[in-house]
Amino acid sequence: MTKHQSAKEAHVREKLATPTDLKPEATRDISGALSALLADVFALYLKTKNFHWHMSGRHFRDYHLLLDEHGDQLFAMTDPIAERARKIGGTTIRSIGQIARQQRIADNDAEYVDAQDMLSELRDDNQRLVTSMRQVHNVCDEYGDVATASLLEVWIDESERRVWFLYEATRNPTGAND
Repeated sequence: MTKHQSAKEAHVREKLATPTDLKPEATRDISGALSALLADVFALYLKTKNFHWHMSGRHFRDYHLLLDEHGDQLFAMTDPIAERARKIGGTTIRSIGQIARQQRIADNDAEYVDAQDMLSELRDDNQRLVTSMRQVHNVCDEYGDVATASLLEVWIDESERRVWFLYEATRNPTGAND
């Protein structure tokens, strides 16, 4: 990085700076963790909608509605995550390309996915999201950012509920086909 690029980046950061009592390293670490989380939420949202749109089979209506509800929950998280990063003086996602570079939730571009496989994949992805949110919570705890931690606690609970519903929809305790 040249001296000119460094000065330009500092000028941009100054223009976007939001007053906060958090230390610069807290802003950097928390907003960075939130951006990665936001990329995962967008990736999971789109996968959930993909499966919602391409659902088929005998439980179509129930699964279609379930995934629509889950998609709504995920999308509802996006703005608060991005705004939280900005409130503490950080920046956030700017493009689909940035989402693609930062996401840790894998896409599924398959032409056809069986309904049970869709639900199992979403269950596992939601569980990964819970794990990621707990890690972001730990970063918040390290820097005393109780406001971000509080939001994460609600989203963790919502995500655990999605995992639970998807688990119950995919389990077959009797071993028989339903």
